[in-house]
Amino acid sequence: MKLQHKLTLYNTATKIAIITILGLLIIFFTNRVSLNHLQQRLIDKRDKLVANLSDEEIEDLLKKEASFTDYNILKEEYIILTLTVEHPRDVPVFTQELREIDQQQQEYLIISDVFVYQGRVFKLEIGETMEAVKQLESTILYFMLVVLIAATCISLFADLAFTRLLLAPFYYIIEQKLNRVDDPIHYNYTPTATSTDDFKLLDSSIGTLMKKLSNLFATQKHFISNISHEMLTPIAVLRTRMENLLNDPRVSEESQNKIAASLKTLDRMKSVVNSLLLISKVENNQFNRTDEVAIGATIREIFEELEDRMEVRAITPDVKLDHQFHFSGNHALMHTLCLNVISNAIKYNKTGGSIFVTDEMTDHEYRVTIADEGAGMAPEDIEKAFNRFEKLGTSGKDSHGLGLAIAKSIATFHQAGIAISSEKSIGTAVTLSFPVAVLTS
Repeated sequence: MKLQHKLTLYNTATKIAIITILGLLIIFFTNRVSLNHLQQRLIDKRDKLVANLSDEEIEDLLKKEASFTDYNILKEEYIILTLTVEHPRDVPVFTQELREIDQQQQEYLIISDVFVYQGRVFKLEIGETMEAVKQLESTILYFMLVVLIAATCISLFADLAFTRLLLAPFYYIIEQKLNRVDDPIHYNYTPTATSTDDFKLLDSSIGTLMKKLSNLFATQKHFISNISHEMLTPIAVLRTRMENLLNDPRVSEESQNKIAASLKTLDRMKSVVNSLLLISKVENNQFNRTDEVAIGATIREIFEELEDRMEVRAITPDVKLDHQFHFSGNHALMHTLCLNVISNAIKYNKTGGSIFVTDEMTDHEYRVTIADEGAGMAPEDIEKAFNRFEKLGTSGKDSHGLGLAIAKSIATFHQAGIAISSEKSIGTAVTLSFPVAVLTS
């Protein structure tokens, strides 16, 4: 999950928690305030009733035999006046009880008071339903829920917009500078426009690091150039001298055989040096990717080049490429990649076997598979197949263990994938995958 989305979710969750806690506190205090307000109303009604009592009203209330001698039509309040032997009270008593009026049971807040009127002691009860308080709480809860949902939505979109604006320089550094650089030499050192000091420091630190890496890359390229000259030149000189010795009639046959063996060793050394130099140059991006490369044409061209080798071992190519795929890359490198893979398919195939080449196109990538009918590899060997100088099942075969390492480097250079699937006694398949969105022209 992106940092922007994490910050948005965190801010939104924090605000939801704060609003929820405040809402619960509001409900709690609303309940307390409502009860206090209702109690004060009952006290005012009691005071007003007692102050305006007359003999007729008292007798009228006392003569009624109903449990609830007086109540309004909505049954929201009632009044009971009875004679009692209790002692008069200085302070009225409040209770919450369930009472039934006309077979309808409700919860009431009741004020109970005992007072003396004209020498007689009366007990007065005035009750008011709690429904008003509950309705008020429900209304507040409903509006709190509406406010919570609205605040959550507004907060989510506001935080998303703000974090996008805030983190824009950060994503610019990642996407436009780091992800689009082939090597430090081509890094964009232009300062990123931002008012955030942290991002300025990040941009400056990355720029400083890239400058150091750029110097190291330049040193490494210089070293590669020197090593190619310092190693290949002596090999060429030695080869020339040995060839001259072979042409010298004074050299014995035994010495000629030794010289011939030494020439093979020199050729092997030259091949290893060239392979290592190629890998190093590919990994250091010292090649252009401006050629129009057609995979199908390249593979067919290689099969024509290796026709003699296949005839010697009676190997039959079966090329079924149904898609015309091409991309911008380095034709020479892709030729080397396919040549190494197909050469392995010939070298490690069984005599009289076949090489099957198929392709597949999806919305996201183009895949081409080169499969042989050789002895196959064990699972543990597949994991080491791309390591340098790994010779897997190559006893008796001329191999440096660098072919697949070169193929891997070239595939990575072209932002392509290379994978091996193999099964003992059945064969090996190498699949090249090219992202369509990235590489198709």
